[in-house]
Amino acid sequence: MSERTVSIAVCSGCYGYLFLWVPGTEFLQATFDIAPCKRRYGNTMVKKSAALAGSIIAAAFLSCTRQEKNGTAVLNRDKPLVFYNRQPSDSVTGIIDLDTMNWNEKTFYVGVDTDDGSDVQGQLILDHLKSAEPEELDRNGDGIIGYVLCIGDVGHNVSKARTKGIRKALGTWDGTAAPEIAKEGSVDIGGRTFRVLELEGKAMTGTDGSTWNANAATEAMGSWATKFGNKIDLVVANSDALAMGCLQASNFPEGVPVFGYDANADALEAIREGKLTGTVSQNVDAQAAATLLVLRNLLDGVPPEEACSEGITREDRYGNRISAEFVYDAESRALLTKNTSITAENCRQYAAGLRDEGIRQTSAEKRKILLTVYNASDVFLSGAYIPALRYYAPLLALELTIVQGDGQNEASCIDKFTNLHSFDAFAVNMVKTNSGSDYTGKLKY
Repeated sequence: MSERTVSIAVCSGCYGYLFLWVPGTEFLQATFDIAPCKRRYGNTMVKKSAALAGSIIAAAFLSCTRQEKNGTAVLNRDKPLVFYNRQPSDSVTGIIDLDTMNWNEKTFYVGVDTDDGSDVQGQLILDHLKSAEPEELDRNGDGIIGYVLCIGDVGHNVSKARTKGIRKALGTWDGTAAPEIAKEGSVDIGGRTFRVLELEGKAMTGTDGSTWNANAATEAMGSWATKFGNKIDLVVANSDALAMGCLQASNFPEGVPVFGYDANADALEAIREGKLTGTVSQNVDAQAAATLLVLRNLLDGVPPEEACSEGITREDRYGNRISAEFVYDAESRALLTKNTSITAENCRQYAAGLRDEGIRQTSAEKRKILLTVYNASDVFLSGAYIPALRYYAPLLALELTIVQGDGQNEASCIDKFTNLHSFDAFAVNMVKTNSGSDYTGKLKY
């Protein structure tokens, strides 16, 4: 931290008053009781004590700021803040947490268009059903397409949207993404109309309390295979990790179509091997690059109203532009990328992990970013998102400090969200989507 001047004035009386001013900041006043000291030690000692108190308070204040080139100090509360992957929202209703999203004018969310993604996965499943041979699909010939559903996190708006998309496509949507509520649907296959039943939907929560848990999916699939037998004609999951977890069950019914979401490397390999039927790419490279580009823009002084377009929908000052399509929702301050369905027909073009050639080395000043990851064991984040961040960060002259949680307790991330004055901006991925205020609360000072 660079050196700066602090002006402190102290007067004695029944109470001491500390006036503190740091160039480029507000004028602050702190009050402390010095009467007992004055009675016992006199004015000289009081002045020394007051000066010491002033130094301590000044040091504490300065720890909340970072110096800009022009000599002004930037408070943590005024620094860029981007939430990513897990959108601040109510964990029950899924309603966006606008209080958090309006924390300051430099607060944004970068993620995937969940409604678009849910529609893409739903259509992917329907397209497969309509092209299948009815006799092969309906394993027990009862005229019913029975499916089981792996739900990632009942409190996560992305998981809710994917569950809704699946059920709407199959006609089983009954107005809620709750695991136990689905109505009977129908689908036309080969000129015949089949009834569709959700045999069981279940949230994949591990024994340790973590959500989106692949081991829980393996256990659930084993139980379902025993319980429902050849009534299972389809397995659908909110993520690739859960779909792959189902495939790990020792009694998984061979040949049953399985659908995931994320386009993880192991899922793409499983598609090539004929084990996984399909998945959805949420353009992880576009998301990771956009998260960093928005921060870069704000740190470079790009006006907030243009931060989600520079280098994203149009070329920026360095010649960068992400190739993927994005939409921006002004009300929720959300920058969202589109999704793509993947099957055996097109999976090979995604196999190597597509890096966006539209992002080049920039000549910007290096800046420091503190980035949280809700769960160190999350397959999508650890296997795809973080590697993409590490690829693009040096190109954009951003130095990342990544801290990771356990996927269960917010404290596992919050307790590592420290030394905030040492960073120029923040990227947050929460354990619980309703925890946005826990992070902004630490940025108040």
